[in-house]
Amino acid sequence: MAQKNEGTSTPRGARQDYPEDRFDRIPRSGRVGAHRITARPRYVWQYLVAALLGFALLTTVGIAIVSGLGNVGKFTGDRPATTSNAPSTPDAVLDPTATVAVLNGTEIPNLAAALDQLITQQQWGTILFSGSAAASDVQISAVFYSDSADESAAAGLAAELGGISTYQTEEYQQYGARLIVLLGGDYAGPGLDEAQALTGGSAPAEEVQIDPETGYQIDPTTGQLIDPATGWLIDPDTGWPVDPETGAPVDPATLPAE
Repeated sequence: MAQKNEGTSTPRGARQDYPEDRFDRIPRSGRVGAHRITARPRYVWQYLVAALLGFALLTTVGIAIVSGLGNVGKFTGDRPATTSNAPSTPDAVLDPTATVAVLNGTEIPNLAAALDQLITQQQWGTILFSGSAAASDVQISAVFYSDSADESAAAGLAAELGGISTYQTEEYQQYGARLIVLLGGDYAGPGLDEAQALTGGSAPAEEVQIDPETGYQIDPTTGQLIDPATGWLIDPDTGWPVDPETGAPVDPATLPAE
């Protein structure tokens, strides 16, 4: 029998028997080697700061995006419609060829006659006739016109008459004038002194009376209408002009053309 020498190692692969200990009772799991988890320190404040920075960044970006979308809507959207009830101011241009009728709606004598002379002298228009209005208690002075093409001429004449108002209407078409000047109690333009001078004379000028329905002059003596074509009085029964030589109505169709 061979003697085991001290210091001699046990051959690799030889099975050796050892007493059973506590490690022999550990269940087998198939895992090989040591598995250790090293605990890492938890920095809670870092996560908190990161969360706050992220919230601030997202909030800023969100506000910028919403503001940008709002600006796009402002600049690319349709502009809101304005209230057009607001009247546009026309260019005030005097038209010396514009026919004018002056109606005195006040109790100031000779005001229409005085303004008639002033408009003619200053070439603010061409007077067709001047006289009293249907009422003498008119409060607001104005220049009326029926054709929109006369808007600038009406504004020009209104500016010369102290800046009175202008209105477009078809109410005064029977006068046959492009511009109708209606003088009211608020009138403070030119012609007042001239009217007073005419009234202060020994024989004040009598204003021409105009029929508001036909626009014809009214004879102050008889109260009959005067035919503008012939200058004759108009028969109220037939509506024909009356020949001053015979005193009989004459059919206008039989009169010679001028």
